[in-house]
Amino acid sequence: MAPHPSVTRDPHQGDEILHAGAPLAGAAAAMVLLHGRGASAEDILGLTDHLPRERVAYVAPQAAGHTWYPERFTEPIERNEPWLSSALALVERIIDEVIAAGIPAERIGLLGFSQGACLALEFAARHPRRYGGVFALSGGLIGPPGTVWDDRGSLGGTPVFLGCSDVDSHIPAERVIESGERMRELGAEVEVRLYPGMGHTINRDELDIIRRGVERMVAADPAPLE
Repeated sequence: MAPHPSVTRDPHQGDEILHAGAPLAGAAAAMVLLHGRGASAEDILGLTDHLPRERVAYVAPQAAGHTWYPERFTEPIERNEPWLSSALALVERIIDEVIAAGIPAERIGLLGFSQGACLALEFAARHPRRYGGVFALSGGLIGPPGTVWDDRGSLGGTPVFLGCSDVDSHIPAERVIESGERMRELGAEVEVRLYPGMGHTINRDELDIIRRGVERMVAADPAPLE
């Protein structure tokens, strides 16, 4: 396990934020990328080598101590505080900045792997609105078994994709399915794919799904006048 970030009220407040692709000003769409435990913003930005870069701004924050929250995502939520609330607040600040740059929420995607996938799903569920897409690779909603998630608000048809191994030692397949059902209840258009025998990794099929999702977000923006 990665070392715990320092215990402050807002441990992720000063996190570094990396950018790739098009500048936010003038971009047609944006994607917020959230890395996994022990990884880095630079690592997750490597996925953009397989994704459209023209007119797409990619934003990847770096977690304090390379960890968004210290315990497993199925532990009682209070055991992951204040890191979880701080991480959610950071994602909210980034999305607010992207919107302020002129990109509406319906052309902003959330992409996360592992711990970052859990964070992406949790953020979308707690801040429901129409997003360009939510792509959760090897992750699920946060909370212990029996968690009852808030049912207020609507994702308004947001495309949500959950991909994971059916035997992932970190992410129970039942939680992936349960998370998909919960996002569907919030009004998302959900697809869940469990890949037989896959490791805790990202496969080509998932990258193709994300690529098509990014292309749809860009296509939803009218081309600039010549």
